Amino acid sequence: MHLPSFILAATALSTWASPPPFTYNRTTFLLHGKPFVMVGGQMDPQRIPSDYWWRRLRSAKAMGINTIFSYTFWNELEPEKGKWSTHPANNITHFVQVAHEEGLYVVLRPGPYVGGGRDWGGLPYWLSKGGRTKVRSYNIPFLSATKDYLSRLASDLSHLQITRGGNILMVQVENEYGSYGEDMQYKLALRDLTSHFFDVPLYTMDRGDEDFVRDGYIPGVLSVVGGGPNGFRIRDKVITDPSSHGPHIDGEAHIANPDHWGPQSKHHSLNQNLLNTYIHNINTTLSANNSINIYMLHGGTNFGFSTGALSGNTTFTTSYDHNAPINEAGRTTAPYHTLRGEILKHIPNRTAVPEPPANIPLMALPDVVLKPFTTIRGAITRTITSPEPIYMERLSQAYGFILYEHKVRAATNGTLKAGDRPRDRIIVYVNEHQKGVIDNFYAYPATITLSLKKGDTLQLLVENTGRTNHWDKKSNLTNTLLDPHKGIQGVVSVGDSVLREWKVSLAPCKKRPVLWGRIKGGIQKGAMPVFYKGKFLVPTVNKNESRSKLDTYLTIAGGTRGVVWVNSFNLGRYRIVGPQQSLYLPGAILKPGVNNTVTVLELKPWNVTMVARGETTRRWENHPDPDAPKSPGQ
Repeated sequence: MHLPSFILAATALSTWASPPPFTYNRTTFLLHGKPFVMVGGQMDPQRIPSDYWWRRLRSAKAMGINTIFSYTFWNELEPEKGKWSTHPANNITHFVQVAHEEGLYVVLRPGPYVGGGRDWGGLPYWLSKGGRTKVRSYNIPFLSATKDYLSRLASDLSHLQITRGGNILMVQVENEYGSYGEDMQYKLALRDLTSHFFDVPLYTMDRGDEDFVRDGYIPGVLSVVGGGPNGFRIRDKVITDPSSHGPHIDGEAHIANPDHWGPQSKHHSLNQNLLNTYIHNINTTLSANNSINIYMLHGGTNFGFSTGALSGNTTFTTSYDHNAPINEAGRTTAPYHTLRGEILKHIPNRTAVPEPPANIPLMALPDVVLKPFTTIRGAITRTITSPEPIYMERLSQAYGFILYEHKVRAATNGTLKAGDRPRDRIIVYVNEHQKGVIDNFYAYPATITLSLKKGDTLQLLVENTGRTNHWDKKSNLTNTLLDPHKGIQGVVSVGDSVLREWKVSLAPCKKRPVLWGRIKGGIQKGAMPVFYKGKFLVPTVNKNESRSKLDTYLTIAGGTRGVVWVNSFNLGRYRIVGPQQSLYLPGAILKPGVNNTVTVLELKPWNVTMVARGETTRRWENHPDPDAPKSPGQ
């Protein structure tokens, strides 16, 4: 029988010379035998430049936080099967050590699925390379890959568990599984895998819906529910198995919702009424000696192509600010100081809480003129031929763009059909001149009619805008929306003609491409995407100054939709539709006192002036989508 940790701990008390370092009973967490309340906040290291971890954690401690809750993103740690990333932001060990140095505990949330606005919920794309993969279920290949992931993660972190003198208190099993499924065989297998590699208490986290809580529960694992006191009542009502009872944690006390791209998508601002409600939730929870995880304490940034999507089409913005008390640029906000005052009311030794670090002003950056350099063909890394288009995953491509080209053998005309549905956005060209856009963002993507002559070249450029990150069994999503594949696979036709023999070119663009070729002459309206480049100087920084004095918000004026790199770092996507109109540019990736390069891939180029501009505040605006369908089905 798999006994819960508080039973094991109680049994051990009779033989241990001292109590276990961290355990719990029915109502209370016990840290070195004394009652302990987690005043926690969510902060994910992989959303923050590693140079800034110390300052972010120092700000957390100064707010009265004693525990950091952190997701780990499998797809970032193991971007290709068997290849563990050495990027500094993926050094979770160092993050936990820095937290330890700051006197902070850590609750680890490793998934394997985490959600959190990430591409495919943090699952690595390569799980789908062999076809339709049944993830989050009792599927041997999936569980085998998960075992390897947890084993490697534990090899890095096991010595940092509190049972071994470290600061990791607990580890979460899966994430909000009850909103997805009810496969008990899978849950038990994942519980046993996690407990094999970690020896601290385990917990599950589900949203405050009775069905979700019931279906997410795992015997012998502490059941945690988000939603504050109402969630606590639901947990106690629904979970009757005493092996999953224990003290309450508001597992995700949401401050605000994340933002999504779209012409009608407004920025989720935090008004006074919402703040007052949040203050009430914090006080009610902490005054009853229940624990809390402020979500997000610091949201950070979904850099590059790491954002996921809802319902397969509505993509999260690069900013994961969440209106957090510590904003995306790491500066403390007015709500930070308000919430700090409320939290300190519940801390016995409040004088031991340090003062918050002073905010460092952001840098303004004069206009950097961007000049066209080459087309997207300059970013192509590999080309193959195939009778029909192929998904990018089958070609070992995780993100970015894929170009399908067909040389017309016989004249044809009619409606273009490209596979079962857009995955996610198809820009249609004939002889490199744009004919329209089929975008899965819209319930009724545009219908494109073509008239092709013999010798014409049809080009279909597909943008992967993010794999579905969250599946809710109550939202009636069809299985097609759970399908992670991007690009086109299967029959492409125009009218009655099936088009065979394709040239397939890969342009991953996760890192700044090694560009080749030069644009000759002007850029015509409707041309294929173009790379623009510009250079700029930033001030020097002396050894006693923080690089965060070079932080800025980068806006691409004159651009419509595209991707931005600074030096070799992929900041992420920009879109004129909004609501996000600027990208957080950390000074940590800049080179003080020398030339820095900004590279932009503009998907809708023309002969207009494009400028990169660094601003000291973020702009939130909405604009019409120039590629929106005129009406349903047209």
